[in-house]
Amino acid sequence: MSVAAAPFAAYVMDARTGNEIYSQNANTRLHPASLTKMMTLYMAFNAIERGQVRLDSKFLVSSHAAAQPPSRLGLRAGQRIELRYLIRAAAVKSANDAATAIGENIAGSEQKFAAQMTAMAKALGMNNTQFRNANGLTAEGHYSTAHDMSVLGRRLFYDYPQYYNIFSRRSADAGIATVSSTNKRFLDSYEGADGIKTGYTRAAGFNLTASAKRGSKRIIATVLGGNSTAHRNAVMAQLLDAGFGKAPTRAREVKPAPPELIVAEPRKVVRRADQVARVQPSAPAQAQAQAQAQAGSTVQLSASDRPVARASTAGVVTPAAISAAVSRAQAAVRDGETLAASSRPIRKPGATVTASTKGSEDLLATARPTSRPEGDVAGADALLESDRPTPAPRSDDAASPQPQASLFMLQAPAPQAQDAQPAPRMALTEAPAPAPRQDAIILTSLDPVDPADTAATHVVSRNGGARGYGISLGLYTSQVAAQNALLKAELQESGALGAASGSVANTRRGFEPGFTGMSRETAELACGRLGARQQDCTVVGP
Repeated sequence: MSVAAAPFAAYVMDARTGNEIYSQNANTRLHPASLTKMMTLYMAFNAIERGQVRLDSKFLVSSHAAAQPPSRLGLRAGQRIELRYLIRAAAVKSANDAATAIGENIAGSEQKFAAQMTAMAKALGMNNTQFRNANGLTAEGHYSTAHDMSVLGRRLFYDYPQYYNIFSRRSADAGIATVSSTNKRFLDSYEGADGIKTGYTRAAGFNLTASAKRGSKRIIATVLGGNSTAHRNAVMAQLLDAGFGKAPTRAREVKPAPPELIVAEPRKVVRRADQVARVQPSAPAQAQAQAQAQAGSTVQLSASDRPVARASTAGVVTPAAISAAVSRAQAAVRDGETLAASSRPIRKPGATVTASTKGSEDLLATARPTSRPEGDVAGADALLESDRPTPAPRSDDAASPQPQASLFMLQAPAPQAQDAQPAPRMALTEAPAPAPRQDAIILTSLDPVDPADTAATHVVSRNGGARGYGISLGLYTSQVAAQNALLKAELQESGALGAASGSVANTRRGFEPGFTGMSRETAELACGRLGARQQDCTVVGP
């Protein structure tokens, strides 16, 4: 009997250090479903902090956004709604129409926004992720991994702590309705849980990226391809428990370096007559320009060509220039280019780079006090708990913050560890489509896995050689019970099981969980330890 790797994946990390604790199919490209909205929200928080938009910016709802399938907030085409309400709806209710409206208004179109999301993912080290939309509905070429979603969850916690507590809300005022959390069941049932995001489609199964804190430890984990909400939550609870058990009590916190946003000068329009009269550059200058072109690996992302706030007329980037920038970003990603690291340039007078939300004091004044998770700061309340603000009278000269009147570029973060393995280059256009879901769940050891071992699908057989032995954990009447027994054994005796592969076989007598690919000595040792834990276990020979 042979068992192929199933489209189930899990990843557990120590959030303080980013170190891996557990990995199972963690780099397998699967459908992320609504976990995609974590990146949509990351991009929204980024736009707010850069001053491109504000929490009270009114976003126009397009017919495309209004037509998105459930889960929905119920937006209508032509409606204008504040960004704060769209963020709440996307984060808490996982509203597809709200997520699409966010993307369209920030980037000008959902397609451009998806290109910016993918470029941002590369800057964050999410090398097996590609986005095609803002809400996570199944689309060709839209995929991610359990590892990458865990990295994104950690980034949300560290990069935007002032907004992070939106993910722990059981309900929220979304302007036109009060929305309830899709993650309420897990938040209420697991001690210390404070986020982050659920996801479900038929192609993806039941997904969850979760974060929990107990004492000095914080664990972030992702499960992709669960069979049901209950099964997904149960697996997540066991993974987090194992994470808390294995994580050291004391660890030096290693915060991720945020991606740099560098303002680039607008390009000057050169007339054709000027081009004819221009003097040809010297040979050394040409050589230097060619070297710079060959070495250039900075991915450029465009500011919105349909900004919410008015831009000054000086140095405005045209839609054509923006489209060209996005095309260059997509080409850079396809070619496998890495994002260049460079120092932040000196800010020029009038250029807006960092956080600026005009009228934030008025927004904070309406906030009701609430308990905050670790790392939260004042300002999140304006997003989470504020009453609906009454817009103050504005003059034409001070209507809203000026958006970026130039392109911005992402700079790759500095490496976090000296012994970290470099991310392999890849061509996204050659990525295979995620495999359809199967019922079997494959689990491996809690010990860290060599990344090279996850590059291909492994097929395990009970027959053959010195590693042709395995163990059976008995028979169960339901698949979920069998999978829980398999996971429990995996978490309890990962050392004894070694590199054995686990699976659940559907037989005529029932569902049989077990492990294969073991030597006789390893199988007997594992069965002895599991038997001491009152777990049925039988050694299966070749």
